[in-house]
Amino acid sequence: MTKRHGYALLAAILAVVVVLSAAIYIGVAADDGSEAKAAVASGRTSHDAAPASTGTWVGAWSASPVGPEPGTEPDGLAGRSVRNVVHTAAGGTGARITLSNLYGQQPLVIAHATIAVAATANNAAATADTMRRLTFGGATTVVIPVGRQVMSDAVRVRIPHGVDVLVTTYSPTPSGPVTYHPHAQQISYVADGDRTEDVSAAPYTEQSPYWRYLTALDVLSDDATGTVVVLGDSLTDGITSTVGANRRWTDVLSERLSASAGSGDTPRYSVVNQGISGNQVLAAGLGRPADNPSGLSRFGRDVLDRTNVKAVVIDLGVNDILRNPAQVDPNTVTDGLRTLVQQAHARGLRVIGATLMPFQGHRGYTDARDAVRQAVNAEIRAGKVYDAVVDFDAALRDPYNPRRLRPDYDSGDHLHPSDKGFRRMAEVFDLKELKGSVPAEL
Repeated sequence: MTKRHGYALLAAILAVVVVLSAAIYIGVAADDGSEAKAAVASGRTSHDAAPASTGTWVGAWSASPVGPEPGTEPDGLAGRSVRNVVHTAAGGTGARITLSNLYGQQPLVIAHATIAVAATANNAAATADTMRRLTFGGATTVVIPVGRQVMSDAVRVRIPHGVDVLVTTYSPTPSGPVTYHPHAQQISYVADGDRTEDVSAAPYTEQSPYWRYLTALDVLSDDATGTVVVLGDSLTDGITSTVGANRRWTDVLSERLSASAGSGDTPRYSVVNQGISGNQVLAAGLGRPADNPSGLSRFGRDVLDRTNVKAVVIDLGVNDILRNPAQVDPNTVTDGLRTLVQQAHARGLRVIGATLMPFQGHRGYTDARDAVRQAVNAEIRAGKVYDAVVDFDAALRDPYNPRRLRPDYDSGDHLHPSDKGFRRMAEVFDLKELKGSVPAEL
């Protein structure tokens, strides 16, 4: 039987499965971040029951779905195992994941999924005694409809803080395009066939700079009591940070919180990164659903619906200035930011906002655009936008030319920081500002 005929036979069989399973979908969520059990297709198992221990569910890692992966139409990654490598911002005794088919054009069949702690950093090999098969509503196979997401059942496994975790999925049939997050700054892996439970790295011969399908990892934590969500653009996505080194400013912030947790007024929070490179407050990309959705359109999904959110950090606005030549009114940007803050306040969440860093020397720089940036910063510093302010502009600008990044904080493109610059961003963050809430607006 040829590969094409094999796909056709599998597709026919699974088409029947999809039809039958439509009657037994259990709360499959639209890809708006709402928590849900998965659509059950087949393969019930009682293996790896949900955690019996106590704790608090928090976000240990997340990434925003950005668009359809180029070149994955129409087959997606049929017949292949995708091993995503993610780094934890909190530890715990249990785990669950969220998978997305937001940009798919047909139902995505996940026949098998696993989670394991990596044996070493930046490697596809798993620590053998941590390999767990994931289930969805009690079944090992799940069908994710177009534009939807599913959350797995909880599984008992010890996940340490600050380690790499391997989340592996296998899809037997064409389901492209693949929902993905580019600029992961982390190498993940792909293998032919169903190698989801392999602890060895040997089958995973293909490397990937993307995260695919996976959008969240939650843990039943014994060291964190809530989640800080950071909404941002490439400066938060960390696209100029060292690959595989976890040197985004949010990674450093997470380590600071972990090291200081419980001392003084420092809260016990994890940090999840919802940065998208090129993201704007107001404008989204093309397509339905839109590629690179605006901050306003994704705030509910990527912030409010994250697990056990306690505080929000926003670092957006520079792309609204850089990518819109006609944008001369800073009030347009600040009004958009205030709308985000109002949405957070309606949920009783405190919002810390960042000033916009300088970019003279970047190809998009003009004096007019810098004037807009400075006007936005003036409103932010005056306390007219956020509940509290972290002044990244003051921390990273060149003291001899405030329109530029300080040379050792500059990655070289005059817009994005170096590893040292990212660390400086986290170092000037006042951890105590994360504590407290805002009365919900009725």
